[in-house]
Amino acid sequence: MTSLIPRDNFFQDLFDFRRDFDQIFNRFLSWPSAQEETTMTTAGFSPAIESFIDKDGKKFHCQVMLPGVDPKNVNLQVQANTLTISGERSATRETKEADYLRREITYGSFQRSILLPEGVDTDKLNAEYRNGILEITAPIAAAALPRKVEIKALPGPAARHATA
Repeated sequence: MTSLIPRDNFFQDLFDFRRDFDQIFNRFLSWPSAQEETTMTTAGFSPAIESFIDKDGKKFHCQVMLPGVDPKNVNLQVQANTLTISGERSATRETKEADYLRREITYGSFQRSILLPEGVDTDKLNAEYRNGILEITAPIAAAALPRKVEIKALPGPAARHATA
């Protein structure tokens, strides 16, 4: 029986399909064009935050990663038990006409809000900026710290029947 599709065209079609698929895949994974890049960089950024309670020092700690941000452009606000950190990271130089090879740094305004744990003394919040990291600390009331509860062992039903 003879083939309905000539063999040469069949393989050529497979190679064309593979080439087209590779182009689509590469376009999907490729770095954005200059136009797309502008919208990415003007969208702003969200700084990373790490917070914890130091039980031994009885303090709340919060670190905010703000590399390239002038501390004068950062605002801290406390309302009830919510700490809001806002500010702006602006470009250090004007390079509108530059042909970027790679552009991954985002600029713009940011705002992050975190819920403070119960017992944090918001009147004694302290903020220090060093090497691109904003460190926020505040004392926490001892009553608000987790405490270990002792479990008392009572005789079980088997123990009561054995003594009877």
